[in-house]
Amino acid sequence: MSERELSDMAATRRGVHARLAERPAEQAPRFNPRRTLRLRVEFVRQVRRRRTQVVFGLLTLLPIIIAIAFQVGGDAGDGAPELVALATSGGFNFALFTEFVSVGFLLVVVVALFCGDTVASEASWSSLRYLLAQPVPRARLLRQKLIVAGGLCVAANLFLPVWSLLVGGLFFGWSPVRSPIGGAFDSGESAVRLLVIVGYVCIQLMVYAALAFLLSVSVDNPLGAVGGAVMIAVVSNILDQITALGQYRDYLPTRFAYAWVDALSDPIAWDDMMRGSGVALAYTAVFLGLAWLRFDRKDITS
Repeated sequence: MSERELSDMAATRRGVHARLAERPAEQAPRFNPRRTLRLRVEFVRQVRRRRTQVVFGLLTLLPIIIAIAFQVGGDAGDGAPELVALATSGGFNFALFTEFVSVGFLLVVVVALFCGDTVASEASWSSLRYLLAQPVPRARLLRQKLIVAGGLCVAANLFLPVWSLLVGGLFFGWSPVRSPIGGAFDSGESAVRLLVIVGYVCIQLMVYAALAFLLSVSVDNPLGAVGGAVMIAVVSNILDQITALGQYRDYLPTRFAYAWVDALSDPIAWDDMMRGSGVALAYTAVFLGLAWLRFDRKDITS
C-alpha cells in the first residue's frame, strides 16, 4: 500500500501509525508524533471548557456554604459525630470535615467527570476521527488526555482542602487539628497530616478516574462514561454495607475510602491505608490496561 493511501486512511483504523513510521531512512520524515496534541494546547483547551469552570466554581462555593451553615445553625451538638462536632474548632478541622463530606460522592463525581469526558466527548463532537487523522498516534492521544485529566483531578483534590482551610481559618480561627481519636497537633504536624490525607484520597479516587477513562474510550456518550463510574461507586458502597460478605468486602474499591481518618492518630496507623492503596492501585492498573487495549483495537467510525 502506498504512503498516500495510508495517509488517506488516516489513523481511524488500527495499525496505521506503525505503518506510517516504516519509511526509508534516506527520506526526510514528515510525520513526527511528538509534535501532535501538545500538552499545553490540550490543557488550555480543557481549562477553558465550561464544565471545568463550573466544577471549580462549585468547589469554591462549597466551603463557604458549609461555613455559613455552621454560623447560622450554631454548634453541632453533643450527639454529633466527632468530625462534625470538631468542624468549627479551627481551620484545619473545618478542612477535614469538608473532606469527609466530599470524598464519598462529590469528589468521585468530579474525578469521573474529568476522566470520563476525555475521549467520549471527542467522539460525541465527531472530532475524534479528525484528531487521529492529523495523525495523532493512539497511545499518545490517550496519554495526553489522561495526563491533562489527571492533572485537573489532582488540582481539584488539592484545591478543596486548601481553600477549606483558608475559609475555615477566616470563619473559625487558625487552631491546629484536634483529632477525633484524641489529642491535638501543632500547625506543622497538622499540615503534614492533611497532606497525607489528601495524598491517600487521590490514590483512592484513581480507581474511578481509571474506570471512567475506560468507559470513555468504549462509548461515544460522555454522560454514559461519567454515570457508569459513579454508579460503580454507589454499588460498591451498598455492597460494603452487607456484612454477610465478610472478608470479600476488603476487595471493594470503596472499602477503605475513609481509612485516611487513621492519619489523625498518634502515631499514624498505616495498615488500612496501605491495604486501601494496594487495592486502588490494582484496580487502576487493570482499568487503564483495558482502556489502552480497547482503544488500540477499536476502529473509529462514529
